[in-house]
Amino acid sequence: MIVAVDAMGGDYAPANPVAGAVKAAREEGIEIILVGDENAVSTELEKHEADGLPIQIVHASEVIEMREPTLTALRSKRDSSIRVCARLVKDGRAHGIVTAGHTGAAMVISKTVVGNIEGIKRPALAIPVPTPRSTHPAVFLDIGANVTCRSVHLVQFAIMGNVFARDILKVAEPRIGVLSNGEEATKGNELVRKTVDRLSRSNLNFIGHVEGRDLFNGNCDVIVTDGFTGNAVLKAAEGIAELAFSILKEEVLSNWVTKLAALMMRRSFKRLRDKLDYAEYGGALLFGLKDICVICHGRSNPKAIQNAIRTASEFFDLNINKEIQKGIQELQQQNIM
Repeated sequence: MIVAVDAMGGDYAPANPVAGAVKAAREEGIEIILVGDENAVSTELEKHEADGLPIQIVHASEVIEMREPTLTALRSKRDSSIRVCARLVKDGRAHGIVTAGHTGAAMVISKTVVGNIEGIKRPALAIPVPTPRSTHPAVFLDIGANVTCRSVHLVQFAIMGNVFARDILKVAEPRIGVLSNGEEATKGNELVRKTVDRLSRSNLNFIGHVEGRDLFNGNCDVIVTDGFTGNAVLKAAEGIAELAFSILKEEVLSNWVTKLAALMMRRSFKRLRDKLDYAEYGGALLFGLKDICVICHGRSNPKAIQNAIRTASEFFDLNINKEIQKGIQELQQQNIM
């Protein structure tokens, strides 16, 4: 497994991508291609005593900045670090991409250059989300790759989420739900109702409509929705988590009694923080491509980059794309697609 890492992507590039790549190469033996400005990447790499590690550098003369319009970057920056990563994958020199750079550019370039799995109409961004009642997270997709969708797209998202939960999270028979504004069969818009109809006739373990609260309560293993709704729900959840920690911090520091109690519970607080930490999961997987692409948060630290690289490696080792294609073919045979 060789992973092309966008060394120029993210708020703290090239420092954090390089540091994360070194950790992945040193601790997990994963072969890395660092893509970016050769001088800047080499200078950063020298700080980590990386001689002898399976790391090479491929030069890219351009960087897509975070605030650049996606289409402008796509058309004008033909030698950007993200595009060079994608070309390395297309040419067979690498088997996956990890980037903390421009999300829109990473999605569009990956779809354009790498291409989709046969039968997949649209790739989807998927993330694991923490749940309190189970030992594994739930899978939530799409979180932003497709603003508008048809029911056939959501059915394919369900297949990809099912493979993620089953093969990566080791859930024996993942429960799949469609995000709606209520559990009743009469709820939901036309997209939801058509998707429910299709999935109800599939061989997947489909449990029907689920609500926003089911995303985190452990009652469902795979939650599918369109990218507009998914992104809005995810950003709202992030905001609520930040608010909760802010209020908790104020309460803890309010007097000596609560400070003492917090000191006694510091291990519990650490476990809670780790469970909610995006760095533990690395990033969002762009499912449906011929090869893997993991898109990390712009402020990803080295730990997040390392975990994203490990996720890409696991995806490759488990031959996930073959399982996705198998699921697509099964539903095609049932005339559900």
